[in-house]
Amino acid sequence: MALELRQQLKLAQKLVMTPQLRQAIKLLQLNRLELTAALRSEMEQNPLLEEADPLPSLNTNPESLSAEEPKERAEPVATTLVKGDDPATVAEVNWENYTNNFDSDFSFARETPPADAPSQFDFISAAPGLTSHLQWQLTHIGLNELDKEIAHFILGSLDGHGFFKADIDDICATIGCTEEEAKGMLRLMQSLEPAGVAARDIRESLLLQLDRKGLEESLAYQIIDEHINLLQTRNYALIARLSGVTVRQVQTAVTVISSLTPYPGNEFSNEQTNYVIPDVYVDKIDGEFVIRLNDDGLPNLQLSTDYQEMIKEGNKINKDSKNYLQEKKRSAQWFIKSLQQRQRTIYKVMESLLKFQHDFFEKGPGHLKPLILHDVADDIGMHESTVSRVTSNKYVHTPLGIYELKFFFSTAVATTNGQTVAAESIKNRIQQLIKQEDSTKPLSDNKISEMLKSEGIKVARRTVAKYRDQLKILPVKHRRKARR
Repeated sequence: MALELRQQLKLAQKLVMTPQLRQAIKLLQLNRLELTAALRSEMEQNPLLEEADPLPSLNTNPESLSAEEPKERAEPVATTLVKGDDPATVAEVNWENYTNNFDSDFSFARETPPADAPSQFDFISAAPGLTSHLQWQLTHIGLNELDKEIAHFILGSLDGHGFFKADIDDICATIGCTEEEAKGMLRLMQSLEPAGVAARDIRESLLLQLDRKGLEESLAYQIIDEHINLLQTRNYALIARLSGVTVRQVQTAVTVISSLTPYPGNEFSNEQTNYVIPDVYVDKIDGEFVIRLNDDGLPNLQLSTDYQEMIKEGNKINKDSKNYLQEKKRSAQWFIKSLQQRQRTIYKVMESLLKFQHDFFEKGPGHLKPLILHDVADDIGMHESTVSRVTSNKYVHTPLGIYELKFFFSTAVATTNGQTVAAESIKNRIQQLIKQEDSTKPLSDNKISEMLKSEGIKVARRTVAKYRDQLKILPVKHRRKARR
């Protein structure tokens, strides 16, 4: 049979990801902070989208855009399910309090600023870190050019904890100095604040801190220098026997060691803290749980009245401009509908979670039931992937605290009586048992497994160890404390 090229028609059905559908899916998986940024970005790119005045008296047309098909007539207000801040509640700002100027001709005749007035240093874009703190100290020391090069090399070799991650040979090979010059500059760096900086490891950092306190001849110094491995396992009896002292003396020395800072550079960390803003609130009012979406700070979107009038009176603008505005109007309408659908979906998922995990909200984490995405998806009539996107990186504020929506989904563990219990409930029980244990005789993983079995929960020792690691609880040898 000869090969040949020919054309043919074929009718087939397939799922196509349109730009509007991709936008709706993207909005669905955004968390609270990302959604605010997405709304602002869309308002900047689409001239038909604008922020509506939250005051009802200023709205010329209160008709809102619903989830129905777009209408051809002008709709000046197309409000989403989110609202903005009321400008009437924002106090007038005196910008002179925020001016970043330093007056050289300062006079005491001028009015003294209030004690709580913001300082210019409150507006520094980045907080000073460990490197800048050490550089500031080095500027007050008379260093020659070689010492400055060595100091900069050491500064560049410090990690986030303030430890020196290179060695003397690296300094000599890079700078071209002698070993004595490198060691001398390293000792100088170790004499700076904070105490223990530029150490090679935790042991050296603690020794430097004790030496700074004048405790180089103390028992605490000897324990860190010779028995730090035994100290990690809290084997105070063996430390006392090897050091020729009593256990009580060892415990006193350990108290001194506990006051030190293992990682001296951590206090100068300038990493920003990311705060969690809940997407949903669940409040208990008159014995019933009420779900409320968090819409604080989100702009109240609407279609621009002016641009809609321009589209309506098309003879005043050219064809290309009219087509552009009509396209942006359709995009704005779809964006608002997608945002409304996102809010409705989150509400439905939270409502379903509240139904399945009602005992958790009433009695606490120990009553969390096994739950999978398929259960919630069937309950609200949506696909599992939609539920997964809704519950990712979103948080709910409950009377018991703030939880990620993913927290309410937990695998099932069989009990001895044929029932099932959620894995999160087992973790909570393990945490309770360890919290109630005798610190001189802490519970081993095998003992915890036996105690859970007596309560009807069959969990292997290695599973207990896995859950304990997930809870960031130390093993039994690190939790043991000597008897006083």
